[in-house]
Amino acid sequence: MFENYKVFETTLAGRPLVVETGKVAQLANGSCLVRYGDTVVLCAVTASEKPREGIDFFPLSVDYEEKLYAVGKIPGSFQRREGRPSEKAILTSRVIDRPVRPLFPKDMRNDVSIVCTVMSVDQDCPPETTAMIATSIAISISDIPWAGPISGVAVGLVDGEYVINPNAEQEAKSQMHVTVASTADLVAMIEAGANEVDNDTMFNGIMAGHAANKDVVKFINGIVEEIGKPKFEFESNDPEPEMYEAVKEFAIEKVRFALDTDDKRIRDERLRPVYEEVHGRFDDEYPEMTGKIDECLYKLQKYVVRRWLLDDGKRVDGRGINDIRPLAAETGILPRTHGSGLFTRGQTQVLTVATLGSSGDAQLLDGIDEEDSKRYMHHYNFPSYSVGETKPSRGPGRREIGHGALAERALLPVIPSLEEFPYTIRLVSEVVSSNGSTSQGAICGSTLALMDAGVPIKAPVAGISCGLITEGDRFMTMVDIQGLEDFFGDMDFKVGGTHKGITAIQMDLKIHGLTPEIIREALDKCYKARVYILDEVILKDIQAPREELSPYAPKMLSTKIDVDKIREVIGKGGSVIQKIQAECNCKIDIEEDGSVFISALSTDDANRALSIVETIAKDPEVGAIYKGRVTRLMNFGAFVEIAPGKEGLVHISRLDVKRTEKVEDVVAVGDEVMVKVTEIDEQGRLNLSRRDALIEVEGLVPENTVSDSHRPPRRDNDRRR
Repeated sequence: MFENYKVFETTLAGRPLVVETGKVAQLANGSCLVRYGDTVVLCAVTASEKPREGIDFFPLSVDYEEKLYAVGKIPGSFQRREGRPSEKAILTSRVIDRPVRPLFPKDMRNDVSIVCTVMSVDQDCPPETTAMIATSIAISISDIPWAGPISGVAVGLVDGEYVINPNAEQEAKSQMHVTVASTADLVAMIEAGANEVDNDTMFNGIMAGHAANKDVVKFINGIVEEIGKPKFEFESNDPEPEMYEAVKEFAIEKVRFALDTDDKRIRDERLRPVYEEVHGRFDDEYPEMTGKIDECLYKLQKYVVRRWLLDDGKRVDGRGINDIRPLAAETGILPRTHGSGLFTRGQTQVLTVATLGSSGDAQLLDGIDEEDSKRYMHHYNFPSYSVGETKPSRGPGRREIGHGALAERALLPVIPSLEEFPYTIRLVSEVVSSNGSTSQGAICGSTLALMDAGVPIKAPVAGISCGLITEGDRFMTMVDIQGLEDFFGDMDFKVGGTHKGITAIQMDLKIHGLTPEIIREALDKCYKARVYILDEVILKDIQAPREELSPYAPKMLSTKIDVDKIREVIGKGGSVIQKIQAECNCKIDIEEDGSVFISALSTDDANRALSIVETIAKDPEVGAIYKGRVTRLMNFGAFVEIAPGKEGLVHISRLDVKRTEKVEDVVAVGDEVMVKVTEIDEQGRLNLSRRDALIEVEGLVPENTVSDSHRPPRRDNDRRR
């Protein structure tokens, strides 16, 4: 039935990697089913027969689909089916997209769609890198033009040793997680999160991943030799050489003048009449190709910028190759938020706002990995006005989600643990002006906001980007690239970290890959720039996290109780915990291990709730003092509830430091009073004393009190409830 069915096998990091072709998705241009351990990913790639009209880009889409059946889960949504992709699925799609996109012909306009469906997950065999390898195989064996193959692996650092595709246990102990994609010769993509590792450690880890990829690329090439299809011919969208040369001769000096400024607004204003003049000159001469005139102008701008950099060492805004644009930092600019920070680099400005919440505010996750929640979140917004454009807001796209995740990853290693700082933390970075590397501005703004909020981060974090221009064997890197250098350059190498080391990397390329020399130089330049930003800008505005939280932030207390007492604290149908929350105007979250987190706007309310919880969870002790509420009055005394379900009697002789004739003269139902436990009888009943508490806490001197010997006997029915 399956005449073309083939199976190819190898090993990767000591685990079997099995590729099946010719059995499923045979109508796609290329497809394969890849098994890595018990992880199974189906990848299918298709291309349109004809190019799409009226576009000036290569229309590639990459979708990484997580199916919850892969881990034996039924979706938690109302419809019980997968909805929009999870954040992690979107990030994985981007990680696959970045190394494969530059290997397609830049002048091709045929739609290409890549779909990776995760069908089974073995937590020890990462589906993300499995999907990347499956993508490479599917495109390589298809008839779609492509300059691959590539391979991708994850690199961990466990006990000082590099581990390729670490299993779940190793991942938990790893000091870094680096995804490396590469061709046989060049590194094509880096995505990293790390616990402040130094440049040498990171560089050697990248090279370890590249070495592992070489073996997989060799394996894929063997598959292509056996079953690969001839690549189809496509209609190039490049303008004719004669047309480009004519536009170049007419407009090159105009373009040079337009680009020669450090102000993006002036540059755009100068370019507008250039476009009008060029179209006025050439539209009639090339009536069938007016759309390609803009492509000529794009290539001309790229030519000018790259020649300035490579030949003259000149940057568009006049800076030196390793100079950073003017920097500024400011904290506390939003009075009612929990923390805020504005970071400015040239015409890039990012305002980050920190919000603190209870542990119950943590984000719940419904995905295919083992993580089910997270208490630190970073969201990034890029409104159209930040680049001077008009476009309606439609929520965050993949780029915004990716940039937010990068900033989140950069700050994660310095976020205090839940035990150290029992808050859920949300950061929102609003890009209010953009001219290059806003994601790194978001990292810097986030450090400012966290410190302004009083979050005890372990170290401040800054981020910076490094660009690249290549020509044959020549290359030049430059630090702090602005938008034009990113647009016309070959690389955006973003590194976030502390003084001590790297916490995050994201590398975007427009060429086939990087040599080790370029990677090393980029890491070194980013380190020097990062330290400069930390010392000369961030730490000069705020030297350390504020000692006190904002008065508008919730006050958080935590404790741990015996798991057997959780039921008592919650009460039947939640009655007890709801009563505590209502009385103390607070929110209480209890976890399965007995951890209790209490948040309230008032410190007094939080302390009151904590006292009640601990009183319920820990049996009262003789000599302990509690704050309780009077529930009933009798002629012989008052009953005081020190916690839900825990009530004791304060005899009339123990109500005050002076003689009491009537209970009503001292207390009323609903009064809050301090009481001391003086006795716990054999039946567990509590005898309390307000008198002793007043003497001990407030230092009052007793007057004319009744001795215990004159205290009237208490009958059993005095305790009836």
